[in-house]
Amino acid sequence: MKSSNSLWKQKLDGKMPEELAREIDIFETEIALRKQGKLEERLFAETRLRRGAYGQRYDNGQRNDGQKVQKLNFPSGDFTKGPNTMWDAPGMQRIKVPAGGLNASQLETMAELAEEYSDGIAHVTTRQDFQLHYIHIDDTPALMRRLAAANITTREACGNSVRNVTACPYAGVCTDESFDVTPYARALSRFLLGHPDCQNFGRKFKPAFSGCAQHACGLTSLHDLGLIAKTRINEATGREELGFEMYVGGGLGAVPYHAKLLDSFVPPEELLPLTQSIARVFARLGEKKNRNRARIKFLIQDLGIEKFRELVFEERKTLPFDPRWTEYIEQARSEFRETPLKEAPQNETAESSLVTIGDLNGASENFKRWMKFNNRPQRQPGYVTVTIALPLGDITANQLRSLADIVRRFTKETIRTTVEQNFVIRWVSKGDLPDLYKALDAAGLADVGAGALVDVTSCPGTDTCKLGISSSRGLAAELRRQVSEKSFQSDEAVQNLHIKISGCFNSCGQHHVADLGFYGVSRKIAGHAVPHFQVVLGGQWEHNAASYGLPVAAVPSKNIPQVVTRLTNRYVAERENGEAFKDFVKRTGKAELKNMLEDLTRPAAGDSSIFSDWGDPREYTLGDMGEGECAGEVVSAVDFGLAAAERELFEAQLLFEKGEVDQAGKSAYHSMLTAARALVRAENQDIGDDPDQIVAEFRQRYYDTRLFFDPFAGGKFAGYLFAAHEKAGQPYSEESSRYLIDEAQLFIDAAHSCSNRLGKPVAV
Repeated sequence: MKSSNSLWKQKLDGKMPEELAREIDIFETEIALRKQGKLEERLFAETRLRRGAYGQRYDNGQRNDGQKVQKLNFPSGDFTKGPNTMWDAPGMQRIKVPAGGLNASQLETMAELAEEYSDGIAHVTTRQDFQLHYIHIDDTPALMRRLAAANITTREACGNSVRNVTACPYAGVCTDESFDVTPYARALSRFLLGHPDCQNFGRKFKPAFSGCAQHACGLTSLHDLGLIAKTRINEATGREELGFEMYVGGGLGAVPYHAKLLDSFVPPEELLPLTQSIARVFARLGEKKNRNRARIKFLIQDLGIEKFRELVFEERKTLPFDPRWTEYIEQARSEFRETPLKEAPQNETAESSLVTIGDLNGASENFKRWMKFNNRPQRQPGYVTVTIALPLGDITANQLRSLADIVRRFTKETIRTTVEQNFVIRWVSKGDLPDLYKALDAAGLADVGAGALVDVTSCPGTDTCKLGISSSRGLAAELRRQVSEKSFQSDEAVQNLHIKISGCFNSCGQHHVADLGFYGVSRKIAGHAVPHFQVVLGGQWEHNAASYGLPVAAVPSKNIPQVVTRLTNRYVAERENGEAFKDFVKRTGKAELKNMLEDLTRPAAGDSSIFSDWGDPREYTLGDMGEGECAGEVVSAVDFGLAAAERELFEAQLLFEKGEVDQAGKSAYHSMLTAARALVRAENQDIGDDPDQIVAEFRQRYYDTRLFFDPFAGGKFAGYLFAAHEKAGQPYSEESSRYLIDEAQLFIDAAHSCSNRLGKPVAV
């Protein structure tokens, strides 16, 4: 039974910083004012988001306790009926975990909160945070106080602020790192939290640290601020110096951008002030009115990296001195000193102890697989880091408690979350691996295949996210089921591929940097909406997310497992001399890959399964879809036009693949015109081919009327057409052409959605 907010406030008085306690008191007051109608929703929305409190989707019309609720009504609604009005639908609480670092007592606190306030499950995100779903807004102050007493905060877990500072979970123990970035990540997180220079952003700002350039653990290329550890020899003293390569302006989202190098070597004493200077420039010059262009990547695109660099260093020269620039780093260095619980025997290996797990009912084969996929050697001899694979990133309250006991038993509580939605336990003595495996297996935490094909990453999708279009978690669970056994018996190159899934165009599941990426879209078949996923190929996970993939085809959700099977089988059959999947995709070519998947884009005759999504009990009716005659079913002019736009866009991708970037950009722009014209012709059959007329009519009929506005993206995708039209005639670079191809795909997807909404209603 939950304790009241006032009771928890009394219990925790004095256990948390006074400033943080005061902030939570203020938030509790703001909740009361919002209920009384004395605080505007737009103001309350930003203040709750800055404390990590999100709304949550309820498509199935059920609360987690089985009671009926309205969809999407947390925490908006009519609060003018009196002070006793309550929100009916709970939401989601995001919890920041800087650098992913936790201790056992914090795991136990998370378990208690998941059990008492949520559905008993905690979710690890792709940015090392925790999320608890089905949280009632009235419970958030008590929840925040209990977290604060455990030295955990939800402050700025969302909103137009600096989000969680992530870092490689192997920092300090990785064999390839330049040095341990953990103290610097912690110092930066502490410095930026609530900093006055970080309170006036137009959108969020995400920092990340990596100890090396070659692995993907930090994913610095896709962050607003990316920092890679680097060393150099001082020519004057001959001593080694520590520093960072500093990158800015990365981001995934609808259109992915690679971060650009700001400075090749930033010494530790300049890390905090230079980041502060970046924040000040972003706050001053970043877009505020148009949220679709309010990330720092767009500011850098508009200014150019050279001008942005100049502004940042000018800002640094005038920045008032702050002693915390060095104090926070020195404190973090002194406070963070990991040591092992046990001395590792140098003459014993885990393999030599296999006999000790003979009582696991034949589990030795699983243990061998677990040894292969779920642990890696540390730079410290005799120790390994163990990865706990969490299917869909979920862990139960009881498993969290068991995990707390395990990390106390085998380590000095050295555990971290990862960007692949898993846990890693560091400083495990090799000799303890059999016993550790037993303990994890007893807790249901010994799933095999961490970081492998079976370890599918997914965002919440249609389960709980308001932006979800297709069921990313449902598909992830099905792919995990289908490839679970197959992946361990197949070619090793296939075992090491990455699958990442997003429920919509936003890349919360990081589909752009996967070997096999998928994101949710909607298409219409026989006049009814059918859940689809765009297949994205050519991404690169390694080297801190070195390259982004491009869409190849939109395939009904139920056919995606066949896509995975076909692509992996062909890769095994045709790859050359250890060829990476990304290189195989490039050599094979988009045209051939699209042709290979073409039949999967169309449903088989009489196949009704495509009208439902994975893990979703609801089914779409076939309506009047029947056996087709020779001429096929009737297809509207809009559908023909959108199909033509898809074809033109694919031709743009082929041109880009051949290096004809200017022509690729022109073709991508023309594909948007074709899609816009298809919609306009539904109302004006006489529309011609003049681009100015098409854009003007589209603006008047679909943008100004808000008919084109996606429920979640607003007019964002229409803006892609308007911007491309304004720049028509200018030459395209490789970078601008690539961005335009991504934007065109999103515009065409939005045109499909618009056509679906305005056409025949979907029967559910």
